[in-house]
Amino acid sequence: MQQHASLARRMFELIEPIGLVNFTADEPNEAMEQLGFRGYWDGYFAGRSAPLGRVPAEVVHAAFYNFADGEVARHLPKVWDTTTPEEAHAARERGCVAALRRLLGDLVGTADLARAADLLAQASVSAPTNGRVMYAGLRALPMPEEPVARLWFAANMLREYRGDGHIVALVSEEISGLESHVLASLDAEIYPAESFGRIHHLPASQLAELMDGLRRRGLVDDAGRFTDAGRATKDRVEALTDQLAAAPYLALEPAELDALMVLLEPIASRLVAAE
Repeated sequence: MQQHASLARRMFELIEPIGLVNFTADEPNEAMEQLGFRGYWDGYFAGRSAPLGRVPAEVVHAAFYNFADGEVARHLPKVWDTTTPEEAHAARERGCVAALRRLLGDLVGTADLARAADLLAQASVSAPTNGRVMYAGLRALPMPEEPVARLWFAANMLREYRGDGHIVALVSEEISGLESHVLASLDAEIYPAESFGRIHHLPASQLAELMDGLRRRGLVDDAGRFTDAGRATKDRVEALTDQLAAAPYLALEPAELDALMVLLEPIASRLVAAE
């Protein structure tokens, strides 16, 4: 079991840079602007929730898990007055692929990248969808044929597969979505935790209540840093997340998996260097 968790962690390190282009590169935002969106978060919610279709904000709030009450509802369903889920997903893919083409440079068009995309795609459709809402939504969409698009789509699907499992791990420890941001910020040694970019905009009273709740549970101390119990909780969440993320990769033959990791190394390295 530990071996499977270690495998999932290594694959996360190799795949995450591919998925992160959606949040760090200009091209995805520009693609959303071309649809008519003028704010980042409208494009974010439209693009990421698109595989779920026109579901209520409450469903997306549950599936995404880590937004404050009411944040999703400020964007959904109004984004569908601007575009359709199909167009939003296509724009997101188009922007991410354009970003990857620019960042990967001479790696694009190589046999190694095409092989990495094929193996990653094979892994990405090999896991059960039970309990994996975001993953299941993406599995219902066609896999792109073009290698860079295929690489992005498979990486994004595996990112959401891991994310679905991460929510399971958080729920098992009774960690709310907002509390998960505090634990993540402390894990990254961001102090005070309330300054973390995903929660710093919340009202001061809400942030104070959030931190007080973690103190009452013994997860953070008076200074707002991890207690031993808090660190242990975060470690259990990460361990279970890794364990639950392993299934897609176990579907590959050992030689295929070894080849995939070797092929992804220069791709991940190039993307990390470009950050």
